[in-house]
Order: sequence, then C-alpha cells, then structure tokens
Amino acid sequence: MKKSKYLLGCTFFLLLAFHFAGCEPVTDDGTYVDPITLYEKVNGSWKLSDITQIDETAKTMGISPSELKLTEQFDFTSFAIALNVDAAQTPTSYLVSGAAPELFPNQGFWDLNTSFPYANAKAPTINLYSDQAKTTLIGQLSITSIPGAKPEMELKLSRSSDGVPFVSYVYKLITAN
Repeated sequence: MKKSKYLLGCTFFLLLAFHFAGCEPVTDDGTYVDPITLYEKVNGSWKLSDITQIDETAKTMGISPSELKLTEQFDFTSFAIALNVDAAQTPTSYLVSGAAPELFPNQGFWDLNTSFPYANAKAPTINLYSDQAKTTLIGQLSITSIPGAKPEMELKLSRSSDGVPFVSYVYKLITAN
C-alpha cells in the first residue's frame, strides 16, 4: 500500500512538473545575433572613482602597508579616459583628461589583445599606441574587472624591471555618461 501511494505521488509530481515546464513559450525567431565583444563593453567615457598604488615588492614580502589610496591626492579626482571606437566597434583613439599625474601617455590609439574575455580568468589587455597604424606600443592596461550589469571597470597599470613588477596602479572607473 505504501509503495503504490509513493508511486502515485511521484507520478503526480512529474505530471505537474511537465505541465509547468511546457507553459513557457520559446521566443527564438531564428535570426543570428553577433556576440557582445569587449570593445562594446569598454568603449566610451570613464571617470575615476578610486585609484590605489600597490607596492608589489612589499606585497610579495608581506610588508605592510603595501597599498596606498591616491584618490584624494595629486588631483586624481579629475582623471577621466575616453576609449573611442568607430561605427564598426573598431578601436580608434583614446584621450585622458584631467589634472592627475600622467602615469601613462595621455593620448594615442588603442586596441585589445582579445575580442572576448578569456575562459581561464586571465585579464584582457588594452594596448596603447602612439601611432594610428598601431605599430609603436607605448603602454598596456590590464582589464581586471570587465563592465557588465554594473557600468564599472577596473584597470591595472604595472611597472616592472626585468619582467618583475615593482609597483602597480589600480584604477576603478565608472561611466561618465
């Protein structure tokens, strides 16, 4: 008797689940849509919300403090960057505005090292160039937080010697629009 009640209950539950699962309409109209690229996510005007300087040597050795907030110092609150693209979402120029110290060249041309985020969580890189042909690399910014549901982006500029980073700057940006 218990077994038949159990089977009846399971059958009822499955029928109920199939009923509600079939109620949601499928809205696929069959048209192809290009995937959203990183270019679409990072282009535009961004203003600084926070900047932190990281002493990479002190951090590696466990020495405190290894981080210093620079947001309210050296006029960093005026920092803004525009990453421009053309109609086809191809990167063109970039321009840094404000009176903050110039940690990387404040104008030039840009490109990404990948069109889509990496599956292994490796940070995509914004390559900065001095010429429109993008042959002379003048800087690189790692995108450590990609804009998505929230219009926020985080960029990291690292300085190194013989391939070993000794200081980094982490820019937290919000859209300027």
